[in-house]
Amino acid sequence: MKTEQLVKMETRGTWEGNLKTSIYAREFEPFVIDEPKHLGSTDEGPNPLEYLLGGLTGCTSVMIGLIAKEQNFSYDGIEFKNSGTIDARGMRGVEGVSTHFQTVSFEAIFSTDESEDRLEELKKEVERRCPIYNMIVDAGVAIESKWHKK
Repeated sequence: MKTEQLVKMETRGTWEGNLKTSIYAREFEPFVIDEPKHLGSTDEGPNPLEYLLGGLTGCTSVMIGLIAKEQNFSYDGIEFKNSGTIDARGMRGVEGVSTHFQTVSFEAIFSTDESEDRLEELKKEVERRCPIYNMIVDAGVAIESKWHKK
């Protein structure tokens, strides 16, 4: 009989006024989610969508570290660049307009002596197993993913 291994993760938050919230995860110091001044807030932290893009980078980086060990893939460093586009009409309540990213662009720039073929093997396996990458894909968001060497 197959047993699933479910891992529960939790955060908690405290509204700090206006559009600012402090988020707590495990025993770490809180991180702030806020919006820019042009939206009427204090711009004291990234907004939720910026955190999602950062989460994509962080999750991909973790998966690269784990899978690179499995594949005996060596690298000296990685730089990440990503962006997402949204149609702001959705957040303003326009019917039929999605509120999440329409597209995401993800770039991983490696310092490595590995071949392009080996880099492509790593990319395919990381994209297959990365939870945040797959959550974005499963939401129907088009991801342009470019991995290359410096």
